[in-house]
Amino acid sequence: MDEDSRYEAVRSRDGRFDGAFFFAVGTTGIYCRPSCPAVTPKRRNVRFFPTAAAAQGAGFRACRRCRPDAVPGSAEWNVRADVVGRAVRLIADGVVDREGVAGLAARLGYSARQVQRQLTGELGAGPVALARAQRAHTARVLLQTTGLPVTEIGFAAGFASVRQFNDTVRAVYAATPSELRAAAPRGGRAARRTATPTAGIPLRLAHRGPYRPGPVFDLLEREAVKGIEDVTGIPGTRTYRRTLRLPYGTGITAVDEHPGTAHTGSGAHPGGWLDARIHLTDLRDLTTAVQRLRRLFDLDADPYAVDERLGADTRLAPLVAARPGLRSPGTADPDELAVRALVGRDEAARLVQRYGKTLDAPCGTLTHLFPEPAALAGAEPEGALGALTAALADGAVRLDPGADRDDAADALRAVPGLDARTIAGIRTRALGDPDVAPPGPDLPDSWRPWRSYALNHLRAAGELEYS
Repeated sequence: MDEDSRYEAVRSRDGRFDGAFFFAVGTTGIYCRPSCPAVTPKRRNVRFFPTAAAAQGAGFRACRRCRPDAVPGSAEWNVRADVVGRAVRLIADGVVDREGVAGLAARLGYSARQVQRQLTGELGAGPVALARAQRAHTARVLLQTTGLPVTEIGFAAGFASVRQFNDTVRAVYAATPSELRAAAPRGGRAARRTATPTAGIPLRLAHRGPYRPGPVFDLLEREAVKGIEDVTGIPGTRTYRRTLRLPYGTGITAVDEHPGTAHTGSGAHPGGWLDARIHLTDLRDLTTAVQRLRRLFDLDADPYAVDERLGADTRLAPLVAARPGLRSPGTADPDELAVRALVGRDEAARLVQRYGKTLDAPCGTLTHLFPEPAALAGAEPEGALGALTAALADGAVRLDPGADRDDAADALRAVPGLDARTIAGIRTRALGDPDVAPPGPDLPDSWRPWRSYALNHLRAAGELEYS
């Protein structure tokens, strides 16, 4: 898009582009999402930015009306397999907060200077600025949805000091943390009375465009492993729950099937959200937990781009028309997904009961964490399972958000006992690759770069079996 077409998207309040770019108004010092309901500013006063961090770095503060920090992530950076896309996924997972820029660069195999240059060139902000914007958003969520002390929230959001926390919140939101808390929407104030680390933090996981939760929840229910997952309720009102192993502790999360809808923008399906609640033993894990849920439910996808390409195909057109916004689910734990893809549901349940760590505070049927690769490699070193878990444990196979997809696939092919279909499933789900073609009939090139989504349409229509 050029700047004129971006301005047209702003003028029509087109929610399809929320998260794809941001605009700022020089006369007010505020930046917004394209679908902001405020009066459209004059073209000469508008500047465009690829990220919220870039707008913040230019001195603009977030609009209190459209809350641009809460939009879905850009689909481009989550789909791309290059160093910029990999870096953005790692930053979203909290790597800069935990390991610094040097740690991010080491994971990518580049120097810190190279990473800074590439991110700044494409995103208008470096890794520190991108992480800072993410910390500010986490802080706002905690301020407006929990009753935690302000000082505790600053450290939970990832800030190194109270002063850094206060300065960042003032710069991004033009308000002190206490003022930001007082300005919470009515729903946030009501939730704050009961939201604690033990009661859970209520969240809205935003998505753009239409979203078809039914097939996603069908898949999760079909695959649910006893002890770490469960799905309750009837289709249309189900709740998916699971345990999470996180960098600082553990978590239990619940996500509801029935989506909320945001009636903004000019499109028929401007976007919406899935309601979630996250229980954490350490609040510093909030950002990471949210990002892992977003990958699991494929919430940062661009359904408009997917449906436009696949809907132009004669075979797929009626399937896309019947299920607009169908997603390609990922995983909350890539290593776990790889093991489960190899051994299947029943064997995975056995591994959980035998080797999984028991939660300090079980919640109903959720009693365990999935065993770590190192524990499995030591306990059952033989066969394909032993080979895979050893490769995951020693880093020969990397499936984290910053992993190179081609390198990971090559490493998986070197693991004895993994067939091509299993590797394709791991690449689709664990690595979030939108364009995977498993062995079998050739898939048309016209389905690229969305072949993973095309296969999900065929499965949902009963034309292809789930494997």
